[in-house]
This record gives sequence, structure tokens and C-alpha cells, in this order.
Amino acid sequence: MSDKVTNELIYETLKRMQETLALHTQYHLETKERLGFLEQQYASISRRADRIDERLERVERRLDLVEV
Repeated sequence: MSDKVTNELIYETLKRMQETLALHTQYHLETKERLGFLEQQYASISRRADRIDERLERVERRLDLVEV
């Protein structure tokens, strides 16, 4: 009888560990997705800032505010 109880306890413990691992895996995937989205947003903002810098430089050159 003690073997049956022990096997049931082991089974339940492994089952809970498996459930916990599945949750951690899901959270990990969600975190990676969110990080990817943030990286895309950062790249977009960075490109916009670069374009603004380029425009500002052109305006400054046209107005002779900087040396060529």
C-alpha cells in the first residue's frame, strides 16, 4: 500500500511540475513577443530621429548656419 501512495505522490508532484513548466514556457514566449515588439518600435523611432537629424542638417546648410 505504501508503494501506491508513494507512486501517486510522485505522479502528482510530476504533474504539478509539468504544469508549472508549461506556465513558465508560456510566460517566456509572451515576454519574447513583447520584447520583439518593443525592438520594432525602437527601430522605428530611431529611423524617425535619423530622418529628423538629416532634415535639420539640410536646413542648417541652406541657411548657412554650419560649414559644409
